[in-house]
Amino acid sequence: MPYTAKIKVTLRQSILDVQGKAVEHALKNLGYGTVESARIGKYIEVTINEQDQLQAERIANEISQKLLSNPVMENYSFELEPVK
Repeated sequence: MPYTAKIKVTLRQSILDVQGKAVEHALKNLGYGTVESARIGKYIEVTINEQDQLQAERIANEISQKLLSNPVMENYSFELEPVK
């Protein structure tokens, strides 16, 4: 059974998020004064054709770490769901 890995990549809190600051500023200019902050990230879905869930998790973790994120500046998390 294949799995879908839903991967979120975000900048670490210690890294200045220039895009997030621009969105935050724009939202305030549009009248959303209650918005305190905004941060921008990436969302990636990957289908992994693997029968074993632990193997699919290992693959999702490896590709997130090796390709989809920059471990120096970014954090990642993922959810794994069976493809229906």
